[in-house]
Amino acid sequence: MSRENDLRQKILIVDDSEMNRAILSEMLNDDYDIEEAENGSQAVAILQKSGDEISLVLLDIVMPELDGYGVLEIMNKKRWIEDIPVIMISAENSTSSIDRAYELGVTDFIARPFDALIVRRRVVNTLLLYAKQKKLSEMVSDQIYENEKNSNMMITILSHIVEFRNGESGLHILHVQTITDILLKRLVQITDKYKLSASDMSLISTASALHDIGKISISDEILNKPGRLTDEEFTIMKTHSSVGAEMLNEMPFYTNEPLVKIAYEICRWHHERYDGRGYPDGLTGDEIPISAQIVAIADVYDALTSERVYKKAFSHDKAMDMILNGECGSFNPIILKCLKDSAAAIKNELLKNTVASPDEQELKNLENVLLSHDELSTTKRTMNLLNIERIKNDFFTDVLNEITFEYVSAPPTLTLSKSASDALGLDTFIMNPLNNEQVLNMMDSMDLKNVSRTIHDTTPENPTVEYTCKVKINGELKEKRLICRSVWSIDRTPQYIGVIGIVIDI
Repeated sequence: MSRENDLRQKILIVDDSEMNRAILSEMLNDDYDIEEAENGSQAVAILQKSGDEISLVLLDIVMPELDGYGVLEIMNKKRWIEDIPVIMISAENSTSSIDRAYELGVTDFIARPFDALIVRRRVVNTLLLYAKQKKLSEMVSDQIYENEKNSNMMITILSHIVEFRNGESGLHILHVQTITDILLKRLVQITDKYKLSASDMSLISTASALHDIGKISISDEILNKPGRLTDEEFTIMKTHSSVGAEMLNEMPFYTNEPLVKIAYEICRWHHERYDGRGYPDGLTGDEIPISAQIVAIADVYDALTSERVYKKAFSHDKAMDMILNGECGSFNPIILKCLKDSAAAIKNELLKNTVASPDEQELKNLENVLLSHDELSTTKRTMNLLNIERIKNDFFTDVLNEITFEYVSAPPTLTLSKSASDALGLDTFIMNPLNNEQVLNMMDSMDLKNVSRTIHDTTPENPTVEYTCKVKINGELKEKRLICRSVWSIDRTPQYIGVIGIVIDI
C-alpha cells in the first residue's frame, strides 16, 4: 500500500439502502477510503473494532435492528462522539427529527436526494473543523502536561535543597514519591473507603516531595548529628512537622489550592501514628488524613533502607519485617496490606532509580538532568546564578566574621549568619521572630519600632536605610550601626518581600 493511501481518511457510511450507500461511495471514494454498514448494529461493531481509523460517519436515521438515534446514543455513552464527527443523512427532514439528532451530537444534516457538490463540501468542512479542534485540544493537553511537569520538577528541586542540609540521599524525595504512588494505586484497588480520584492520587504523590520542608528550621548540628539525639534535641527535631505546615499556611498566595492543602496535611501529620502515639497532635486512626498516612509509611520504609549519618541501611526484607511487625510504630492495617501486597513492586521500582551509595554529587547530577530541558533553560541559569550568589555570600560572611541577617515577611522568618548567631546568642533560623522574646530583647523596644517604621517607609527606588542604636552583643548592650536594604518583588507592582542587613561597629 502506498504512503498516500496510508494517509487517506476513512468514512463510514451507514444506511440500510444499498443504492444510497453506492451513491455516497461513488461521490467520495476518489478522496477517501470508504467502509459501509447496512444497519446500526453493524456500525457499532465497526466503531468498536476500529473506531480510531474512522474519520467521519455518514449516518441514516431510519434503519432496521438499530436506528440512527440508537447509534448516536451508544456513541455518546462510549464517548466516541467526542472524537468522531457524524453527519446525518436522511429523507426525514422534520424539525423534531433534526433537533433530536443535533441534541445527540451530529455536526451537520444532509437531505436526500443527494447533491454531489453539497455532500463533498459538507464532508470537507466537517473534517477540517474536527482536525482544527483536535489540534487545539492536543495543544492544550501538551501545555497542561508541560506546566504540570515543570511544576513537579520545581517542587522536587526545591525539596532537594532541604535534603542538601539534611545530608540525606538525594533520592529520598524520589523514593518517597515512588512508594506513595505505588501504595495509592494498590489502595484504590482493594477499597473505595477513601474515595480517591486519579487527580487526588497525583496531588498526593506530588505533595509528598514537600513532607520534610520544615527541616530547614533545624540547626545543622542537630540535623546531621552522627549519634543519638538527646531528649532536648529530639524535641527540637520534632518541630519540623509543625514548622513545615506553618510555612505553607502562612504563604501569601495559593493557600486554598488543593496541592497546598494536601502538602499541609502531609507536612504536619506524616509523623502521626495510627494508635495516637505520633506527633505533633497525637491523632488516631482516620483522624490522620490518608495523604499523611501513606507518606508516613513511605518515609519510614525509605529511611530504613537508606544509609544515614547515624545508621547503616537495612535490607528491603528487614525493613518490611520491621514495619509489618510494628517496630516502627502503628500504621493503618489497610495500608500495611497495601505495603505487603506491593513489596516486590516497591523493591523493583526503587532499583530503577537507585545507584550504589548516592551522594550529594549524584543529586547534583540529577538536578542537571532535570534542568537540561530547553523549556527550563532560564530556570537553569537562574538556579546556577542563585547557587553562585549563595556560595559567595556564605564565603564572605564567614571569612569577614560579619553580623548579617535576612528577614522574609511571608512566612515570617529570620536567618542569621553564623557570626550573628554566635554574637547574639540566637538560632540561625527563627520562625515568627517578631513574636520571639529573645529576638525582641536584642535592642530597646523604641529602637525596634523606629527601625521597623524606617524600613516600612522604604520603596523599590530608595530601599536602603541606616540606623544607630544599642544592640545586645555577647550579653552586653553596645552601640552599633544597622545598614538595611528592603527587598522587593519584580512584579509590575513591586511587593515587599523582606529585608537584608548588617550590624557594624561605629
